[in-house]
Amino acid sequence: MSLITKALLLTTAVLSALLTGVLAALLAKADGATVWAAIRDGGIAFGATLTLLMLTITTCAVL
Repeated sequence: MSLITKALLLTTAVLSALLTGVLAALLAKADGATVWAAIRDGGIAFGATLTLLMLTITTCAVL
C-alpha cells in the first residue's frame, strides 16, 4: 500500500475522531453541562473514537 493511501487513512481517522469529539461536546453543552464537563466529554469521545479507528485499521493489516 502506498504512503499516500496510509496518510489518507490516518487523516480520515483523525478528522472523524475530531468531528465526533466536537459533536459530543456540543451535545453535552446542549444538555446543560458546564463548559469543563463538555470539554471533558468531547475529549473522551475523541480518544475513544481514535482508538477504535486505529485498532480497526491496524487489525485489518492496512498499515
